[in-house]
Amino acid sequence: MATLTTRARPWMETPLHEKREHLREVARRYADVSADLVADAVRAKGVDGSYAGEEWASGPLSVLRTARFLAATLAGIDRTGGVPLPDGAIRERPDGQVVVDVMPGDAWDRIQYPRWRAETRMEPTVGYAEARRHLGGVHTKPETASAAVAVVLGAGNVTSIAPLDIIHKLFVEGHVVILKFNPINEYIGPYVEHAFARMADAGFVRFAYGGASVGEHLVRSPAADEVHVTGSESTYNAIVFGDGSEGAARRARNEPLLTKRITAELGNVSPVIVVPGRWSPRDVMSQAEHVVTQLVQNAGHNCNAAKVLVLPARWPQREEFVDAIAAALSALPDRPSYYPGSAQRLARATMGAQRVRTFGVSRPGYAPPTIIEDVDPDASAPAFSEEAFCRVVATTSLGGDDPAVYLDRAVEFCNERLRGSLNATILVDPPSGRSLGPALGRAVSGLRYGSVGVNLWAAANFVLGVTPWGAFPGHPQSDIQSGRGFVHNARLIDLPEKTVVSAPFRLVPKPPWSVFHRHSAEAMRRVTAFEADPSLARLASVFGPALRT
Repeated sequence: MATLTTRARPWMETPLHEKREHLREVARRYADVSADLVADAVRAKGVDGSYAGEEWASGPLSVLRTARFLAATLAGIDRTGGVPLPDGAIRERPDGQVVVDVMPGDAWDRIQYPRWRAETRMEPTVGYAEARRHLGGVHTKPETASAAVAVVLGAGNVTSIAPLDIIHKLFVEGHVVILKFNPINEYIGPYVEHAFARMADAGFVRFAYGGASVGEHLVRSPAADEVHVTGSESTYNAIVFGDGSEGAARRARNEPLLTKRITAELGNVSPVIVVPGRWSPRDVMSQAEHVVTQLVQNAGHNCNAAKVLVLPARWPQREEFVDAIAAALSALPDRPSYYPGSAQRLARATMGAQRVRTFGVSRPGYAPPTIIEDVDPDASAPAFSEEAFCRVVATTSLGGDDPAVYLDRAVEFCNERLRGSLNATILVDPPSGRSLGPALGRAVSGLRYGSVGVNLWAAANFVLGVTPWGAFPGHPQSDIQSGRGFVHNARLIDLPEKTVVSAPFRLVPKPPWSVFHRHSAEAMRRVTAFEADPSLARLASVFGPALRT
């Protein structure tokens, strides 16, 4: 910490072109060890190599893609003084909200992700005339820069979170960093240390290992200026207000122990809203696999995993769709629940439920996939108020005289009844989307979530890099829910409110990140190699395994 204190100002004053070279070096070194990192992650989670695709996608791919786009943004600022965006990328919605089109991020995206779109909506306080002044952060507004030491408390579930948080602090906010690895996945330590070795040698990064007492020491240290944590709401509350009854009392009075700046990416009871339509058998199967992927990827140990399936009560295909999800779950092999406490969280989520379908046998180390069916939308159910962080999803049904009325009710239900504001997903077939008219846009705008996916798991915004990732702004520290602040913000948008990502309803062929793709591991390895060093040859190499679904 003493070294970081002395190196904070030199890092703040480092020329932008030198920072960009540091970032590129980090990416190169990270790419060099990515295959070994993925192999270690697969072993640590108790699965075989067929699961490596999800580790490539949520791990090295996310880091390398974010680093690539962030380096391009820094290069553009160095060259022109502003964030490089295509003409027309900044626009104004009819309601006056400013939007920045962030995807496609470049020509490669147009080939890899046809008809995908992502837009970041800025906070309503930003007017169109001043929008460009709210891009670039400290790199376009050096008077806002500060020399600071950031403590980052790493997540235990996804291998990319810790390195991405370091990248954000160093290259987006301009602060030096000490990262404490989470004991659950501290096997990533040597790989992250390798990637940032040159920056550690220069005194800009430090690393720590250990449990809660180490984290406590770091965040309370006088040398620490700010904190970033990825974890649970309870972890945040313990850091800010303290443990036990005394901490709860301080939180009730809103009297924090920690008065330093703190940002956080926490949990979420993530909804998937189904818009009624006439779905073909193939649509039903495809979207069932889509929902199951959201539920079981990484054994469900994701803050963005599907947790509540919101269904139209009058949809004739409602039971057919739930049965298709059940059939898809039944077809998957079992896998360990590596995150501690999974069985207890599953038991808590199902407490008092009347209809529960379980796919496998609960035993030590295994919390099987579970559907809690037909939860009353007005009930005080744990499935609505607590993130279970395992493979459990609840279904609930809402009425409505027509799809537009139903969709309005679904938005209100998600905003008011479900805990958190990190991400939400809407599934809507093209004819239904057209018939809804402005109601669909109203729903997307009305959802108070930092990420909204339309026909695409909103977790895509975690991986894409150009899409800021974080909770919808506005949670007070005494009721933090999904957190505050955004990361993975490669286009350096100063005041994001939410990012909306959309894709075609029918993704053909089957996307290689699906848990049902037979060649996911090889396809995602090649996508990662492309992001590390884009070329036509590397892009072409992806198509072979990607098409063999």
